[in-house]
Amino acid sequence: MFKWLFKKIEKKHDLIDFSMLKTDIHSHFIPGIDDGSPNIDTTIRLVLEMKKLGFRKLITSPHVMSDAYDNSSEKILQGLNFVRNELKIRNIDIEIDAAAEYYIDYNFEQKIGKEMFLTFGENYLLVELSFVDAPKNLFDIIFKLQLEGYKVVLAHPERYHYFQVKDYQDLTQRGVFLQINLLSLIGYYSKEVQDKAENLIANNMVRFIGSDCHNMKHVELYKKCQTRRAWHNLHNSGKLLNSTL
Repeated sequence: MFKWLFKKIEKKHDLIDFSMLKTDIHSHFIPGIDDGSPNIDTTIRLVLEMKKLGFRKLITSPHVMSDAYDNSSEKILQGLNFVRNELKIRNIDIEIDAAAEYYIDYNFEQKIGKEMFLTFGENYLLVELSFVDAPKNLFDIIFKLQLEGYKVVLAHPERYHYFQVKDYQDLTQRGVFLQINLLSLIGYYSKEVQDKAENLIANNMVRFIGSDCHNMKHVELYKKCQTRRAWHNLHNSGKLLNSTL
C-alpha cells in the first residue's frame, strides 16, 4: 500500500554529497538549443559547480519538443562535441555525454520505429509529459517504445499533478523507471510536488534522480538537497541506478 507520510517541520541532517550517484542523467547544458544554458561560458560554470557537488559524469538531456525545441539528434551531438572540446581546452576533468528529454506528443509517437532516439546507459530513454494532462494513449506509447527495445524513464513524475497513487503503481508495474528531480526535495516547485517526491521515495518507486539543471539559480540550491531526510533515505535505499551508468 502507498504510504502517505505525516508532514513535520524537518530538521537539517548531515550533508551527504552526490558522489555516490556518480552520474547526473538530466540537465540542459548544451548552449543555445533549449531553455537551459544560453552560452558556453555559462555551461562551463554549471559543469564546474556540478563537479563540486560530487558528480563525476554528466548526461545532459536537451529538450526535444516539436512545437518549441525541435532538436535533431545530429544537432544535439554536435553541441555535445562543442562542449567536450571546450572542457578539454580548459582542462576540466569530467565525463560528459548526451541523450535527450523527449516530449511525448503526436509527433513523437509518429517517430517510434522510424527514428533512433538518443538514449543513455542500457538503452534508457528519457521522456516527459505535458504538465496539463497525460496523453490518453500513454500506456500504448510506452508499450510501443518497449517493443523497440527502449527502457522508458519518466522525467519528474512528481510534477504531474494529475498522477495519483494508482497511476504511479501502473507505471512502475509496466516497467517504467521513475526519475525525480533533486529540487523537488526542497519544495522548489511546490509543497505538493515535494510531498509526492518524498512519498515515491518512501515507497521505493524511484530508480533515478536528476538535477534537471537549467541555470545557475538551480545549481546554487542543490547543496540544500544534500541535508534532506528524503535524500538520505534515497541514498541509503540501494534502489538508485545512477551509479551504474
